[in-house]
Amino acid sequence: MNSATDTICARATAGGIGAIAVLRVSGPEALSLVSNCFSKPLTNVDSHTVHFGLLKAVDGSNIDEVLVTVFHHGKSFTGEESAEISCHGSPYVQQQILDTLQSLGCRMANPGEFTQRAFLNGKLDLSQAEAVADLIAAQSKKAHRIALNQLKGNLSSDLKILREELIAFASLIELELDFSEEDVEFADRTQLKELVSKVLITVKRLSGSFALGNALKNGVPVAIVGAPNTGKSTLLNQLLGEDRAIVSDEAGTTRDVIEETLNIEGILFRLIDTAGIRETIQSIEAMGIERSQQKIKEASIVLCLADATDKNNLSHTQSWSNELTDTYPDKKIILLTNKSDLLQEDLNVGVVLSAKEGLGIDVLKAEMVKAVLGEMDLENDTIIANARHHEALIKTAEALEKANSGLNDGTTGDFIAMDIRQAMFDLGSITGDISTDDLLGSIFSKFCIGK
Repeated sequence: MNSATDTICARATAGGIGAIAVLRVSGPEALSLVSNCFSKPLTNVDSHTVHFGLLKAVDGSNIDEVLVTVFHHGKSFTGEESAEISCHGSPYVQQQILDTLQSLGCRMANPGEFTQRAFLNGKLDLSQAEAVADLIAAQSKKAHRIALNQLKGNLSSDLKILREELIAFASLIELELDFSEEDVEFADRTQLKELVSKVLITVKRLSGSFALGNALKNGVPVAIVGAPNTGKSTLLNQLLGEDRAIVSDEAGTTRDVIEETLNIEGILFRLIDTAGIRETIQSIEAMGIERSQQKIKEASIVLCLADATDKNNLSHTQSWSNELTDTYPDKKIILLTNKSDLLQEDLNVGVVLSAKEGLGIDVLKAEMVKAVLGEMDLENDTIIANARHHEALIKTAEALEKANSGLNDGTTGDFIAMDIRQAMFDLGSITGDISTDDLLGSIFSKFCIGK
């Protein structure tokens, strides 16, 4: 059985060859164990100091010249006595050092064990610990911003205020239950209704931000759709700034789904060039069209591309765009009128552009960013990007709705108290004020080893 009091070690940097690698050691014997294989004693040096020397194998042979950074108990990432060994990035050198540390009494860390210890030692709450993994995995500026705000404790602060307000009133209701035979009312029902309604609004706002947060975290799927030969592949190439898709005057050239990523103003978009949608007897093209229909369902933004030179196609695409808007109210449908460079007249139908000439592309990009962000302010608003947090907020809202109904119906205090306790529990599960071993095991097992 692994113990939380073990001294653990692991690579803190990615595997493979590099100029420098960092190995992390944490636990009650961290400094003494590293001292046993280092050319200088480290047990009596100051915290946050760096020491140069030779790291030796158990048999006394030299492994590498390294830098060792020392952190005292309570002053490290984990809250434990820790050391970080900066060595040359040879996989062989790294493994030799890890083998030596293990032979001296360290054990290899489990996935996420360093961050789990930081949580258990009160250096981070659970939502901040999860933000560490999100920060490492961030692929865009906006995803980085959300993770960093969560790591700084923005979400924790919001939830702490809500939970403390609920605790204050719940304690008064609990007190009433102790004096139930005397028919004493300590908690003002009007004030409690106002509080529950206020907390419910905040919880629903946080829960409602998940669609945006999840999209920013994982990338926003954008399907480029339309009839054959309307310029979908040309548009993809223009957005990417490279010839990714084959462009031809022959209709039906794209017979499969092509996916690429594009970063616009710090937002990662996953562009999907689909096969032109039309009736066809060719089996391969038909399969591509079927996949296109599926990608429309999966996308958050759908770009409906029309050919400005073909009035029938333009009219049909307008109708189709409206139909998609009605069918998928949760998606942003953007009508695009392409090939404007071939017209003698000005059009005012959707976003007018020429994918071939690059006209209107900046307008389209601005529309895509607006479709994602809406009225949200990523600098100041708390955004939920974690599915576990979202689920807990939904459960919190359900419990508060029950408490609200009970207050309106004159339900007795014991049932109201039960609903508020449930809401407090669900809120607490986000930050780790309420946690179980199974929950912690599930969360930290998804981290990389060394973090």
